[in-house]
Amino acid sequence: MTGATGSTPAPVVGRVPVLNAANALTALRLVLVPVFGASVVISAMSNAGWRMAACLIFAVASVTDLVDGWIARRFGLVTSVGKVADPIADKALTGAALLLLSWYDRLPWWVTAVILARELGITALRFWVIRRGVIAASRGGKIKTALQILAIAWYLWPMPAALAAVGPWIMAAAVAVTVITGFDYIAQALRLRRTP
Repeated sequence: MTGATGSTPAPVVGRVPVLNAANALTALRLVLVPVFGASVVISAMSNAGWRMAACLIFAVASVTDLVDGWIARRFGLVTSVGKVADPIADKALTGAALLLLSWYDRLPWWVTAVILARELGITALRFWVIRRGVIAASRGGKIKTALQILAIAWYLWPMPAALAAVGPWIMAAAVAVTVITGFDYIAQALRLRRTP
């Protein structure tokens, strides 16, 4: 039967509310950024108790970055607000941590510059091609994120000297993967831009 009167109506897809669990976690991460920064400043990277507090706040904020994306995809809670706010919150947290570590002479400024240039550049690329497609996080990108989180946490926690010496090696691995995956994302963006 081809008449409109006999056809089954198409299911109505409801709009995803902006106020949802995934976006709430993203908002929490944004709120935790200044709390984390204040903890590092109070510690001056010399007070062990405040360094531990800063590290734990950073860890909690980092976990929200993993969980909010999973919730959004698992329960269909992806929103335009979330797509914009999530990378902003992510870069704000990582950027604040790297800048503060360099400010207190725990991390060379060139490391912070390389990582932030890559992160901001890839975020700009994602917005540049967003109308043609989404550049999804690759396995390398996830490894990069994990290494950055581990390296930053390692620098924040008041480690014994022998363990603290491992931090630069973890950060070196993070920088290497950050740069390599950056080139991969650039290639993906260029392919998307060439797509008619």
